[in-house]
Amino acid sequence: MTGTTHSTGPYRSYVYAYPHKTAYRPLDGHPAGRPLLRELWAAERKDALSLYLHIPFCEVRCGFCNLFTRIGAPEELTTRYLDALDRQATAVRDALGDDEPVRFAAAAFGGGTPTFLTAGELERLCDIAEKRMGADLSAVPLSVETSPSTATADRLAVLAARGTTRISIGVQSFVDAEARAAVRPQHRSAVEAALGRIRDARIPVLNIDLIYGIEGQTSASWRTSLDAALAWSPEELYLYPLYVRPLTGLGRLGTGAQRAEGQEPEGQEPEGQDTAWDEQRLRLYREGRDHLLARGYEQVSMRMFRRADARHAGPDDYACQTDGMIGLGCGARSYTSSLHYSFDYAVEMREIRGIIDGFTTTADFSRAEVGRYVDGGEARRRHLLQSLLQAEGLRPAEYRERFGTDPSEDFPAELELFRGRGWLDDPAAPALLRLSPEGLAHSDALGPELFSPAVRAAMAAYEAK
Repeated sequence: MTGTTHSTGPYRSYVYAYPHKTAYRPLDGHPAGRPLLRELWAAERKDALSLYLHIPFCEVRCGFCNLFTRIGAPEELTTRYLDALDRQATAVRDALGDDEPVRFAAAAFGGGTPTFLTAGELERLCDIAEKRMGADLSAVPLSVETSPSTATADRLAVLAARGTTRISIGVQSFVDAEARAAVRPQHRSAVEAALGRIRDARIPVLNIDLIYGIEGQTSASWRTSLDAALAWSPEELYLYPLYVRPLTGLGRLGTGAQRAEGQEPEGQEPEGQDTAWDEQRLRLYREGRDHLLARGYEQVSMRMFRRADARHAGPDDYACQTDGMIGLGCGARSYTSSLHYSFDYAVEMREIRGIIDGFTTTADFSRAEVGRYVDGGEARRRHLLQSLLQAEGLRPAEYRERFGTDPSEDFPAELELFRGRGWLDDPAAPALLRLSPEGLAHSDALGPELFSPAVRAAMAAYEAK
């Protein structure tokens, strides 16, 4: 199982899924061709699925953003997109069949910015999830992403009425100069007004995203943003290190400390590391972490902090390591036990527009288009990686029950490397395999160390577009 390891700084790649989408390839080139969804899902468990609906539109594109999204939606594009989403949902639900109960344990609307849609369009989006897919949004956790300018009272009222349990707002910085440096045109007054509207909507869980490592950011200005967020007593806070990726606004500017970062595909070793920028981000991370821990928050992962007295907004019976996911929309992924699949991926705006236009004219959604097959070895890597990057860690007994082997047998070199760097919490063993505080701080270096040689090669061969 062992893969090649690399020496790296603390900020190499944000690993939120494995294998990464840059390792996907068009499935018409696979010997088996494009598989029918009905055949893919025939033998899968369907009693605790996750449902994700992707809306690839934003009012502006932030300088650091490499998400699959476009600015604006001219000529009724949102209507055409929702029409296609409806067709896709109908095809996918048909593919899931009725031989056994199909149940969704969680749902999420992401993007892009789902609240780019009007209140009426959000009603239709919820109808697609419920009437087409059969998800009971009032009975399962429903998370929705928003932005300060689109978190309007009418949109929030729809989301609250349809059962939204968590709203996540990307603020990034409460300091106007830092927002400008990140090419995010917003003012603190607008952010505060949006947060007020969210609280007025009485959605149970508020998450606020903040970013550290912005050019010109200091410990004092970072504390300003942290305290401004804490004034709203959010149930969750996410602290993200700034990354600058190819084809993004900041990537094109190539300014300051950010010039050296992000010139390779996700998960690949950058050609040059800016040590000063690494040190700044690591220092600000630790300051932010300690500030939140001292104010009643618990650390869930490197990025996520939850207020100790807050309700858990996640599903009780869905595990990302083992359960399936249905993704609807041209930027969404779907996971079966043997294949992860989606549509084509791009960052450059012209390419994104073309993919979205193609999605809106698609009539047949019965087959998987782009993806990567996952064998037993990759499943082991995914389970270890996604468990280890959570603060609670992995229970080796559960790993053995699923795979019949022990993680220390499957990944001896990687785990020994992590132990030698002080990244493992050895006193927790053998009952738990989990990261130490230092290991959590280096999650973005640790995660890519678990990528297989085959996935590394596919990501390295990916041509950014």
